Amino acid sequence: MHKPLTAYDLPNELFIDGRWRPSVSERRIDVFDPSTEALITSVPDATLDDAAAALDAAQAAAGAWAATPPRRRSDILRRAYELMTRDAEKIAQLISRENGKALGDARGEVAYAAEFFRWYAEEAVRINGEISIAPSGQARTIVQYQPIGIALLITPWNFPAAMATRKIGPALAAGCTCVLKPATETPLTAFLIARILAEAGVPDGVVNVLTTSTAGKLTNAMLDDPRVRKLSFTGSTEVGRVLLRKAADSIVHCSMELGGNAPFIVFDDADVDAAVEGAMIAKMRNGGEACTAANRLYVHRKVLAEFSEKLAQRMGALAVGDGVDASTQCGPLVNRASLDKVGALVDDARSKGARVMTGGAKLDRAGFFFQPTVLADVPANADLLHEEIFGPVAPIVAFDDEDEAVRFANDTEYGLVAYVYTRDLARGMRVSERIESGMIALNRGLVSDPAAPFGGVKQSGLGREGAHHGLLEFMEAKYISTNW
Repeated sequence: MHKPLTAYDLPNELFIDGRWRPSVSERRIDVFDPSTEALITSVPDATLDDAAAALDAAQAAAGAWAATPPRRRSDILRRAYELMTRDAEKIAQLISRENGKALGDARGEVAYAAEFFRWYAEEAVRINGEISIAPSGQARTIVQYQPIGIALLITPWNFPAAMATRKIGPALAAGCTCVLKPATETPLTAFLIARILAEAGVPDGVVNVLTTSTAGKLTNAMLDDPRVRKLSFTGSTEVGRVLLRKAADSIVHCSMELGGNAPFIVFDDADVDAAVEGAMIAKMRNGGEACTAANRLYVHRKVLAEFSEKLAQRMGALAVGDGVDASTQCGPLVNRASLDKVGALVDDARSKGARVMTGGAKLDRAGFFFQPTVLADVPANADLLHEEIFGPVAPIVAFDDEDEAVRFANDTEYGLVAYVYTRDLARGMRVSERIESGMIALNRGLVSDPAAPFGGVKQSGLGREGAHHGLLEFMEAKYISTNW
């Protein structure tokens, strides 16, 4: 019987075929606390043999799981939701410790992550087929939806619970077995979710979890295995391109949730206070370490000064500190490389003429802390307008009319999400249709919802997660032609 989570009972071994086991190698991967740089624990460094064992387990469980009645799959996912809710505070504490995010953000992530299990518990019993008469009248057309097969799920470190449940939920609802490979920065949350799923009644082998320092090597090997029929990846566009090329060798179906460069547009008729509040949510959720984070703030010149000053005041007042401290509003970045990157982007913008309104520097203390920062007068050639900042930095650029705002928003290879603030609903809808983005938040600072299709256009990815769309990503349509 799997035990409920306790404060000191955390799984840190590979999860294969329903059992915790070490890697066949003796190598371990250290897991650090970004707030203190202290060692938390270590996890196994999986090998190709471990990956093969995980696929063997997923294959052995595949037939029975696909044949499991939808209601039974639904009940298990619903139970997983209930167990995550039961252990919500302890999961949040763990996320804050290994990821560094503020505890309030971690609590929000756990609630969001659990909702994917509840949503797909409901979707599991709504896998509807179709029947029609062929236009010629000579045949009946029947369409059924069947599990796509074994799914390889690769998740990032910034939302270690939500990115796992957003993939596992629809995979299990569809009747697929899976192998999850979480980021090495935040593996403990993934292991914990695996244990919750086991306690909820997921059969052995249906969900397997591997941690490895040689992600490319293991991923390539699994994509070469003909049993793997689905790849769901959340991460950078650069890595996504590599995985797409590799998946093409075996014609593996891919869902790719990649990078973003979200514009946040404030028109002259906007409610400025509401726009500032929305910007705080869109920019500072998870300390800016989110693909949906507002990356470029375009503000109409008429409200530029008011908006900039109010945002700088709010950002400058944020309490920066250890993620697990309940008073913290902005935690550290995830590692030293992230800290150095954010610092370099701010330095580049300053060297090209940007003006620091608040923040602008690393904190002189242990941990990977960068001050919440607002930059004004940011020039068009600043690097942070053209790549993801992934940190607590808000660069502001002025615009003069609607066409210019749309042109600025679309001047990127990415197209994940955009934010628009205006009191004119007609303008808001018109601009939303013109912006090249998979998601638009109109007069809102938050767009993510398990019941909505999450995903981007252009270089921001392929496919959708969440909603009924996310379920169909793990299913194949089978067409049967017959007469009666």
